[in-house]
Amino acid sequence: MSKLLLCTDLDRTLLPNGPQPESVQARKLFSQLVRRPEVTLAYVTGRDPARVDDAIKEYDIPLPDYVIADVGASIYCLKSNDWEHWPIWDENIEKAWVNHHHADLKSLLMPFPELEIQEANKQSTFKLSYYVSLSISHKKLLEKLSKVLSDKNIHANLIWSIDEEKNTGLLDVLPGNAGKREAIDFLSTQLGFKHSEVIFAGDSGNDISVMASPIQAVLVANASEDVKQEAIHQAQTNGFSEQLYLAKGNFHHLNGNYSSGILEGTVHYMKQAEAWIWSQT
Repeated sequence: MSKLLLCTDLDRTLLPNGPQPESVQARKLFSQLVRRPEVTLAYVTGRDPARVDDAIKEYDIPLPDYVIADVGASIYCLKSNDWEHWPIWDENIEKAWVNHHHADLKSLLMPFPELEIQEANKQSTFKLSYYVSLSISHKKLLEKLSKVLSDKNIHANLIWSIDEEKNTGLLDVLPGNAGKREAIDFLSTQLGFKHSEVIFAGDSGNDISVMASPIQAVLVANASEDVKQEAIHQAQTNGFSEQLYLAKGNFHHLNGNYSSGILEGTVHYMKQAEAWIWSQT
């Protein structure tokens, strides 16, 4: 592998904003890795660009080359220190909603009292986001929502995850051909990267679609046990167990949490990256 498209989730993957400890110097080592000319960096996140900027400033993480934002509902590239929106991705996904818009879907799902609409800054053109109580069977709810949408010929991707800090469920409604995996595939194709030249790191339920795909994936050690088991199960079911690596915390005395897990997993797939990480220390 002579070049690398390194894609990583932000919250609780690169960002150490969970309860588990972060290895000292791990983010500095991550920054050294992505400074290499062979590495193209993409953040793949539920955040919008403004909240990505917030994370970059708060945690002193590198500026990426690309941002796959809104859980895969939008793509941006960095141009002159500003985010340039990729309309070509919008054109690719908008047809799945068959001329329906964000407000149309919101109105269509209004009769479901289980859904609590998220804040305005967590919505986007092709992402409708809700909070859902963990006391509710989310699988049954998703079945009901899928039927309502399909009855209107709306092809939607319903993405479920859990906010452990707030102890609540998160539901994102996207076009059926949008999502983290789909956006990574689109970006890698546009940039000319093969699957063997792409690595993704994540920690949560909305990362599992990538974990169970042909994309080489890393699950950081601080991921919950439920996410680990579901990722393993889906990867096995889909025949991609070899494309899923679970960080163990045995890499240069780093604990495998957050950015140290990203480093460990990157070296698992790309041996020469180890020299890149340590060459400037």
